[in-house]
Amino acid sequence: MSIEVPPGHRAGFVALLGKPNVGKSTLLNALLGTRLAIVTPKAQTTRHRILGVLSQPDYQIVFSDTPGVIRPQYGLHHSMMKAAGSSLQDADAVLLLVAPEETHDEEPLRQLLGTVQAPIVLVVNKADAYSQAQILQRVADWQALQPARVVVVSALQHTGLDHLLAALLELLPLAPPYYDKDTLTDRPERFFVAEIIREQVFLHTQKEIPYSSEVSILFFRDDDGTGRAHIEAEIHVERQSQKGIVIGKQGQMIRQIGTDARQEIQSLLGRPVRLELYVRVAEDWKNKTGYLRRFGYDT
Repeated sequence: MSIEVPPGHRAGFVALLGKPNVGKSTLLNALLGTRLAIVTPKAQTTRHRILGVLSQPDYQIVFSDTPGVIRPQYGLHHSMMKAAGSSLQDADAVLLLVAPEETHDEEPLRQLLGTVQAPIVLVVNKADAYSQAQILQRVADWQALQPARVVVVSALQHTGLDHLLAALLELLPLAPPYYDKDTLTDRPERFFVAEIIREQVFLHTQKEIPYSSEVSILFFRDDDGTGRAHIEAEIHVERQSQKGIVIGKQGQMIRQIGTDARQEIQSLLGRPVRLELYVRVAEDWKNKTGYLRRFGYDT
């Protein structure tokens, strides 16, 4: 049975692509008007492909937030780049996010974009922090890609977003919505709970600890009989010395991570939460297929 397309309704898939720390997740959250993707000042915070659905009566845009494009150095990196590449396969448009201060290696990103058939929208982010000359230079750096549109925004300040949406809608086809209009994402609550805990590990620890850590949910009950959600989760690290750092002196670090994570999870779920955290050593998990699959990565 064919689906009737509302008159003038546009819908499509838009891949967010860029290098680490350019602001893709911040932009996704700004466009959706809600905190869907975790954000920290550290590079490579995003590890999974996350769908965010923006619906209005006359359009639906399915955004695909992806890990920052890098040269892979180990198994986890290869899985992250696979997620970034897969977002391009069904994209009706690609949103290439760049920033004037970028210093990361651009070649992997240029190679990936060389395979793209969909129109590219070049988005210069962090416009509030740089001069017009710096912004124009960044645009010139990417002109060889012949972007279909160029938009300047500040995801943090929520400026330029209307121009960006207008540019995207010009490129998307007339089509019915792909998801129910009240759908925000295809990910379950358990996924976002794990991401919130991992975000707090990123925020509270330094050096190699954030990049050596992963979170898995052991137990998730919506109501434990007291009106609270009951959640048990494991923070995995690669070495015993890292476990000691995450736990902290007299358990101070793990308590702080748990306190801050619980507050964010309660906001997400809309009810009180009992959160129990454990720390486990999973030696060299970033290079082991079994661990990567367990943590939800496509290998």
